[in-house]
Amino acid sequence: MKKTCPIIAAERSYKIEKEKFIPVSEYYGEDTFNIKVMKLKLPGDTYKKIIDAYHEGTILDITTANIVAHAMKEWAIEKGATHFAHWFQPMTGITAEKHDAFIDLVGVSDVLERFSGKQLVQGEPDASSFPSGGIRATFEARGYTAWDMSSPAFIRRNGISTTLCIPTAFISYNGEALDKKTPLLRSNRVVSRSALNMMNLLGNTAVKGVYATLGPEQEYFLIDADYFYKRQDLVLGGRTVVGAPPAKGQELEDQYFGSIKERIASYMHDMEEELFKLGVPAKTRHNEVAPSQYELAPVFEEANLAIDHNQIVMDTMQLVAKKHKLACLLHEKPFAGINGSGKHLNWSMSDNKGNNLLNPGQTPQDNIQFLVFLIAVTRAVYKHADILRASVGSYANDHRLGANEAPPAIISVFLGDQLTKILEDIESGKITKATDREIINLGISSLPIVSKDNTDRNRTSPFAFTGNKFEFRAVGSAQSISFPATVLNTIVAESLDYLAEKIKARCGKDTSINQCVLTVLKKELKEIKSVLFNGDNYTEEWEKEAARRGLPNDKTTPMAIKALVTKKALDLFEKYKVLSNVELRSRYLIRVEKYIKDLAIEVKCLNNIAMSQIIPAATSYQKVLSKAIIGAREALGKTADLSAQQELLKRVTELMNKIYGTNKDILDRVETVASVHDEQKKAEILCAEVKTKMNELRGYVDELEGLVDDELWPLPKFWEMLFIN
Repeated sequence: MKKTCPIIAAERSYKIEKEKFIPVSEYYGEDTFNIKVMKLKLPGDTYKKIIDAYHEGTILDITTANIVAHAMKEWAIEKGATHFAHWFQPMTGITAEKHDAFIDLVGVSDVLERFSGKQLVQGEPDASSFPSGGIRATFEARGYTAWDMSSPAFIRRNGISTTLCIPTAFISYNGEALDKKTPLLRSNRVVSRSALNMMNLLGNTAVKGVYATLGPEQEYFLIDADYFYKRQDLVLGGRTVVGAPPAKGQELEDQYFGSIKERIASYMHDMEEELFKLGVPAKTRHNEVAPSQYELAPVFEEANLAIDHNQIVMDTMQLVAKKHKLACLLHEKPFAGINGSGKHLNWSMSDNKGNNLLNPGQTPQDNIQFLVFLIAVTRAVYKHADILRASVGSYANDHRLGANEAPPAIISVFLGDQLTKILEDIESGKITKATDREIINLGISSLPIVSKDNTDRNRTSPFAFTGNKFEFRAVGSAQSISFPATVLNTIVAESLDYLAEKIKARCGKDTSINQCVLTVLKKELKEIKSVLFNGDNYTEEWEKEAARRGLPNDKTTPMAIKALVTKKALDLFEKYKVLSNVELRSRYLIRVEKYIKDLAIEVKCLNNIAMSQIIPAATSYQKVLSKAIIGAREALGKTADLSAQQELLKRVTELMNKIYGTNKDILDRVETVASVHDEQKKAEILCAEVKTKMNELRGYVDELEGLVDDELWPLPKFWEMLFIN
């Protein structure tokens, strides 16, 4: 909708049109071909076929597809669209699209807008340049996109361009998954089937469907675009490879939840307005811990839709930022010395009646069901902590994980004191009484009571239970949440199936299903309890304790991602048909390759900055100091004390030599590593040797920044970028 009023609304839940405040509810989802629009635009029988196909996972017949395609095209043209695009998520981690015009030639010189069912259901973009991890040769160009009916098509506006975007899966000519959506959809079906089977086993037969839900909290930085474009490291790599921390960072804790500045609030308003039109339920916004850092949190949604929406959120954040002459930084660690950004992935499950399966509930049956699902998730993390850690591994995220601002590389589970005590009592067979308010009696003589929302949010834990969901806090801010969600779904499905088999085997001996369940849970708790930890995950004592417990602690991505190609991981994903061995190995190879490339980009940026900006600036200052010393000597005589100037000149010269020498050392090491053919080994060497030297070089540059005349320093400084916006 067009805006004709220059006023910026202070109330964020409204937009302005012709000096009138329009509630969000009146335009929410207006740019999506959602259920409401389909019901309005489609014939009744066609609409029913769409709904049935969505719920049953069937493919539309061509006649129905043609009717839907025509209605979708007409709706999109009404919105101003001239092109359509199959919007997919290749293994780059970002989205991709190829735009095709609706027009077809009619005769010699006339055109007609057309869009067929075949074009809607399947596309064929060139797939040769997307990473495939060895699934296909680079000369094999053919790839297919397949319409995902569970995620609504939407209108994307970019400048004066308007495009109909159709969410799709992306597969190879031979059917292998070339994207992040296809495995996610498979894992959704798997966890749904396993959860429903468990509920039926526990006597809850009224439920007909279960689905995973996600609520990804998106952290990001905003800086002035003028500063952004003066730093090639930010433009090319998303992170400052040099730069001294400002005199004031986050020490005073005055940014977190503080008053939002006018320029930022205006940006947030415009950004959220675009998201609301696209049906993205952006709920919460606030200042984060670091200066110029912010967060947007949505309402929980079905997993596949939440992932699509998070990709839309990241695209929209960066697009709207340009209109406000800002740069939106999604990198996990844009600035050294202050907090980086994560994307806390809140994960749960709900049934078709809207009940959260990780909510203790109001009845004894709900509570025993809650405990089963709670322990199933905990067991999944215990058994597959290495795969979870690998799912968030990246060169960028390594700068953040374990930096006393984010979860460490050790994956543990936080349940809170009361839930932990209940599990301990189940294991030991004790009977206890709870004293906390809002308690719910489990109705079983040997089982204590569960208090609703009786957990704090342990910000140091990588996997914390927070009342009615688990919060996986290790996901990086720039990462697609699809693969971590795929892993979570799959490992939880495996644990649910495992517990179901144990319960079935036990129920032949016990008459009560609840007592049978407790017996099984008691035995399992003895094995998995080592993954439970309610303390401070940042301490050295916990690292030592975790080692004693046998918990994995892979601190770097090259070491962590090897978990993806263990026999355990390959067998697990193959068993559940989420990822074949070939598909999982491809994702491992892509991650190794990306790690190497990300580091190589930073090496080149660091070299360019050091040689073409830092050393020339230091040389200029060296000349200034030299002339000053000579001039002072001539004016004051040979006996004048110029030791301060001389010491400064000496230190500037030393740092220049160290910068030059260390930079050369880095380039030599990179050249040597280039001859290593084993990509895994290459990544490990780069991580252990080159990355260390890059940090050393940064130290010299950052010290020099504090010495060189501010007018001569060629790069925007942290205090400027973080506090002038």
